[in-house]
Amino acid sequence: MTENLPVFYAIKWTDAGLQLLDQRRLPGEEVYLTLGDAPAVAMAIRDMVVRGAPAIGITAAYGVVLSVQQHSRQCPDDWRSLVDDDIHLLAAARPTAVNLVWALQRMRSCLATARDALVETLLGEAESIHREDIAANQRMGAAGANLINTGDSVLTYCNTGSLATGGYGTALGVIRSAWSGNKLEKVFACETRPWLQGARLTAWELVQDSIPVTLITDNAAASLMQAGRVQWVITGADRVTANGDVINKIGTYQLAVACRYHGVKMMVVAPISTLDMALSSGQQVTIEERPQSEVLGMAGRAIAAVGASAWNPAFDVTPAMLVDYLVTEAGVISAPNVEKLAILASSLLTGS
Repeated sequence: MTENLPVFYAIKWTDAGLQLLDQRRLPGEEVYLTLGDAPAVAMAIRDMVVRGAPAIGITAAYGVVLSVQQHSRQCPDDWRSLVDDDIHLLAAARPTAVNLVWALQRMRSCLATARDALVETLLGEAESIHREDIAANQRMGAAGANLINTGDSVLTYCNTGSLATGGYGTALGVIRSAWSGNKLEKVFACETRPWLQGARLTAWELVQDSIPVTLITDNAAASLMQAGRVQWVITGADRVTANGDVINKIGTYQLAVACRYHGVKMMVVAPISTLDMALSSGQQVTIEERPQSEVLGMAGRAIAAVGASAWNPAFDVTPAMLVDYLVTEAGVISAPNVEKLAILASSLLTGS
């Protein structure tokens, strides 16, 4: 299934190395960086050249390929320990996104069983992770779009499209699918402080795909709901715990609270790789806190009063009771809870 793919790419393997579209410079400039080793990949993840849980996992997988390519040639007697160091470095780059650890574990397993043509074998595995993500996103897009009534309007948050995934999108994939099916009346996007992923990235993606988008400030969302102008909030997730709690971009929780008060449906769209069945609830997740400067300034310029401090958590926890639908590539779960996610996890293990 390849229809409705965006007209650009954010992650691409080349003979020269891994190419990433530098998301920090969008929408003003479309600049691709070529990375040649795992530390550069880890830095790109940490500095948000690439962001979004699925995209981070895919990027890290390619980072392992670069590590094996470099060390197996330069240090043939000790390359495995050097690769292991690089994998630890990649894992620490942005630890809240469970896809990062999932992808690295998959690459470790591939490395452990590979015998010949190591680089080619690992590259094949990374490319499989990449392709599988796009296919999963398209399945989620179709499943989520089926929940939407013709004439509905949706609000989305942060960026969950091709820039955040392998090339189609989770929440934005649902919007792409619903729009191509002539279901949507209107698409709204929150600007998403402090990095403005909605204003800079989601709006840019939708414009690239000729999907009309109306941008709102984050603090206008509840008023939009109160006015009856939106029937859905659709977001992605960086992690979903065993009870259905959703860890996503800071601000998701307050949207979910506003949805419940106003009777707006809350849809979370996340691949199976985002499920973390080892954690019983979102309260067990360590939330990444980013530098105060991201809140106190913008585009390299101070915007706050000198002497002010800032609190800058990157994510928050939305309790499962506030989620109406969890959409995965394995199906849709309404009102997710411990029992329903356990059944999903069991079916994945048994292949049923």
